[in-house]
Amino acid sequence: MKNNAPLRIKSISEFHEFRGLPKPEHPLISVIDYSLIKYNPDMNNFIQDFYSISLKRTTNAKIKYGQQQYDFDSGVLFFLAPNQVLSIIPNNQSEILHTGWLLLIHPDFLWNTSLASSIGKYEYFDYAINEALFLSDKEETILNNIIQNIKQEYYSNLDKFSQSIIISQLETLLNYSERFYQRQFITRRISNHQVLERLEKLLNDYFKKSLPEKGIPTVQYVAQSLNVSPSYLSSLLKSITGQNTQQHIHNKIIELAKEKLSTTSLSVSQIAYELGFEHSQSFNKLFKSKTSKTPLEFRASFN
Repeated sequence: MKNNAPLRIKSISEFHEFRGLPKPEHPLISVIDYSLIKYNPDMNNFIQDFYSISLKRTTNAKIKYGQQQYDFDSGVLFFLAPNQVLSIIPNNQSEILHTGWLLLIHPDFLWNTSLASSIGKYEYFDYAINEALFLSDKEETILNNIIQNIKQEYYSNLDKFSQSIIISQLETLLNYSERFYQRQFITRRISNHQVLERLEKLLNDYFKKSLPEKGIPTVQYVAQSLNVSPSYLSSLLKSITGQNTQQHIHNKIIELAKEKLSTTSLSVSQIAYELGFEHSQSFNKLFKSKTSKTPLEFRASFN
């Protein structure tokens, strides 16, 4: 029986070996020309123990992330953090054709640098494949130049300055990517506002069903219902409203709580239960943090 478990790639050297590439110039960082990568059917479903950033065009394959498949005939930039599962699905038996570049960075390369602690702030490492960054020609040129600088540095004689110079280039690349994602949020304003409308309807429907045993809707539940990744949804909402997904959920809870407190005689405990709180103390704490009043103080203001 065929084992469908993902193949784990533990090192950049292993990745090179599986892809039929020469040994990497550096064991902890590598820039690869996609046109040189050989198709390996054993790597259709894999997990890697390092970061990857890729500018890729794929002409005869689909990329699967979660339960969805995506075509990438044009160039896009996407990011993978360690321990994420990625599947490649060929359209036929021929080799998959890629162009572009792939940057691999092992976490050990970041050790004892500023980027080691700050890389977690770049939320796009947790975006799904369909939430990739579509670059303009100008943006692509900027990132290509940074990649060339990184290649030039590690192909030359490495010295005590090499790591800090490459880290600086990596930070520049990540910061530009952050900027370009904000541009993409703006240029896709119509579709992004549609997501906001769908979120509002989702939360309204969730609480109308009055199923307190379901608890408070989680960010994961909301994102899955909207078919986006949790990190992408929060970033998108922040770009539109300045608030992340969790804050939107809390705002809806407070809105409904105010309505119930001002128009019904339900006790605070009953209201907390109807809104999905297991303990009224948690509801009281959230309500006061958002309104500077306890639920009873808010109700008293209407008498």
